[in-house]
Amino acid sequence: MTDQPRYDGGLIAHGIDTTRPSVARVYDYALGGKDNYESDRALYRQIMEIAPETPVWARANRRWLSQVITWLADEAGIRRFIDAGSGLPTAENTHQIAQKVSSDASVVYIDNDPSVVAHGRALLLDNDRTQFTAADLTRPDQVLADPAVAGMLADGRPVALVMALMLHHIHDYDETLRIAGQYVDALPPGSYLAITHACNPGDGGPVDVLVTELLDKVKDAFPTLAFRSVEQISSLFHGLEILEPGVVRLADWHVPGGRVDEDPQPGIRDAIYGGVARKA
Repeated sequence: MTDQPRYDGGLIAHGIDTTRPSVARVYDYALGGKDNYESDRALYRQIMEIAPETPVWARANRRWLSQVITWLADEAGIRRFIDAGSGLPTAENTHQIAQKVSSDASVVYIDNDPSVVAHGRALLLDNDRTQFTAADLTRPDQVLADPAVAGMLADGRPVALVMALMLHHIHDYDETLRIAGQYVDALPPGSYLAITHACNPGDGGPVDVLVTELLDKVKDAFPTLAFRSVEQISSLFHGLEILEPGVVRLADWHVPGGRVDEDPQPGIRDAIYGGVARKA
């Protein structure tokens, strides 16, 4: 396949540097994927020394994504999805989940990681309702002007915007608020915003200690990573109606009107929170 990366010493085609870890590839490895390199696996091993529950966090985020997309496509009747910061293609991607509910669901994936771009293009080969846009999510003007994204927003029908494990990679809080707000402003009425985000309660408890140690360990590889309070994460939904159960641990999240599934590992120190909100 011509779009597959090719090795070239320490670098591979499409500008992918295999000597430096990538957020997307570390996450891929945590999920049991194969699109990663020794630099990613080395960092993952360091993270595991501090937070051995990391694979559980990754799987919990995928479970949340499946629940949210299924509910949005089924109960909320959404047919158009923007997956911003989609990461490497893996089992049960957004388009696969949505199209199980409705075959006419359309998805635009957005990412600027060269690894993701190289593999994400393959989504176009076998699904004419799926598009992939290579763009920098911290530049909303650029993203919103992209033909695939602009086309999805043009006629004013509701859209679901998913930002899973993405906004905590923007270090400055005010800048994160501005970026999230610009995307929300562009969404048509009746649209939904779904977010998962790294959280630090800042209370001196076990999660606070864990997160502080983890950030110190990965600061060289991921210098912009920011764990935020529940209040700060909730503020990213400014002006929207946050649906039940609110912004909560992923283990405590459920679809509106549903119930919490039994936590597969009760007592786990879960520092990933999520929420879904609707634009009136």
